[in-house]
Amino acid sequence: MFKPNILIADDHPLLLKGLEDFLKEKKHTIIAACSDGLSAYNTIVKEKPDIAILDIEMPNMTGIDIAKKCKRHQISTKIILNTLHKEKKIFEEAIKYNIDGYLLKEFALTEIEECIAAVCEGKTYFSEKIYKRFSHATDEDTNIENLTPSEIKILKLIADEMTSAQIADFLSISTRTVEKHRANIIRKLHIDQKPNSLLIWSQKNKELLL
Repeated sequence: MFKPNILIADDHPLLLKGLEDFLKEKKHTIIAACSDGLSAYNTIVKEKPDIAILDIEMPNMTGIDIAKKCKRHQISTKIILNTLHKEKKIFEEAIKYNIDGYLLKEFALTEIEECIAAVCEGKTYFSEKIYKRFSHATDEDTNIENLTPSEIKILKLIADEMTSAQIADFLSISTRTVEKHRANIIRKLHIDQKPNSLLIWSQKNKELLL
């Protein structure tokens, strides 16, 4: 079975060491472990690894910056982004630069070998949570982007079947403020103003609220 040469990069020393140890334990060849984006990119240019597993947020250059430059200079290294980010905007930006994999760090150790195998076969691989959230774009995906962080927080609590009074107590705000947020959410999501309509919507679309 083909074992690719791999470069890894992350500015968190413990995460970098943990990933390196895990991959070595699985008999993968790690040619470099970099702690910032610029050194990672320079090593990619020099060593031409088969795969680069990159954090998105790093000093000097982000993982997306590296993917962009690799595409521009036609570097054949396959790029896998390993990140905490679940935002649609960041995911879509990464896709523009032909990334080969997108892993969420919380699931990386359970998915990374499958991801590496897929990428070696010329396929793309996305964490299941990301795939479920963004692979089937709908109006609901677009509408939820219009919500404020406070509204999303309240929508999550509604999905957990908390009443307005319970939400108000939990967030230390007035019930009236919660009701105002609920009205704004219903308006922004174009939900019918029927009893329990917001509860039903929030439970049906829980994965969008992660």
